[in-house]
Amino acid sequence: MAQQKTILRALAGETLPTPPIWMMRQAGRYLPEYRATRAEAGDFLSLCYNSELAAEVTLQPIRRYGFDAAILFADILLLPQALGVDLWFVTGEGPRMSTTTTPSELAALKPATDIHDHLAPVYETVRILSRELPTETTLIGFAGAPWTVATYMIGGRGTPDQAPAHALKSDAPEVFRGIIDRLTDATIEYLSAQVTAGAEVVKIFDSWAGSLQGADFEDFSLAPMRRIVTELKARHPGIPVIAFPRGAGERFTGAHAATGADCIALDDGVSPEWAAANVQTGGCVQGNLKSSHMVTGGAALIEETRRIVDAFANGPHIFNLGHGITPDADPENVQLMIDTVRNG
Repeated sequence: MAQQKTILRALAGETLPTPPIWMMRQAGRYLPEYRATRAEAGDFLSLCYNSELAAEVTLQPIRRYGFDAAILFADILLLPQALGVDLWFVTGEGPRMSTTTTPSELAALKPATDIHDHLAPVYETVRILSRELPTETTLIGFAGAPWTVATYMIGGRGTPDQAPAHALKSDAPEVFRGIIDRLTDATIEYLSAQVTAGAEVVKIFDSWAGSLQGADFEDFSLAPMRRIVTELKARHPGIPVIAFPRGAGERFTGAHAATGADCIALDDGVSPEWAAANVQTGGCVQGNLKSSHMVTGGAALIEETRRIVDAFANGPHIFNLGHGITPDADPENVQLMIDTVRNG
């Protein structure tokens, strides 16, 4: 039965007449039912660690839209919290963390294998979803890539240019590499546990990969993802992996081979025609409608959706946005996108 799921067929390299579809951040603030459940939870982190409610918000867009996949509701910063970093969210501003920038702070991080007690509620969410999702719906687990997570650990918050992490990389390379290595090991443990709990696919989000230049892109984006993929496939033969080196531009070329991933997720910074000629040749691709279309809708949404479907029609493709849906999106535009993908 599992191999009949359309997402898994695309990830295995099959070209389907209609691409399967899901959407980054599909469980989120654009949906009134999500906002109600978050209010019930009390705050964002409480929602992430309440297995029943996290499963509920994961299921909400499946009930409403019938996406071909559900992605676990969690946050990429739960992993550094499990390593011992202090994490809190400031309303309207986003996450804040205690920083890791010195040898002593690096040494204070927990071993990668000690994360599981803290993350047990996340694994329970996966188990609930594996029972409750429709049989045709694929369950995707995820984690942030080491570079992206490191930028928050080093900066203590999100930054527009990841300058604190770039500075540490230059000024204290041993500490920086130690953070990357610890995160790589911990991400392997985290994603492996998600697979054991029932995730059928995992995705690695390197949201800030595009700010790495020259050899740093290979060393700190591609290489850690490659080590994660290699180890996951050794532990869980056949598990499909999606890699998302956001902002890679022309460096998306060859990313399947460079990471070992079964699918490369594309942002909207590259055209679908270019990506079909230069990236899809390596395997399945995912993407890449601009998320702004979920706000504006109309004929432009229909036209661009059809363009993307047509551009990738000759190879394996999973339809998605080029980035996460935004809180100001209109839920009706999501339905229009799905109808356009499925009905032409």
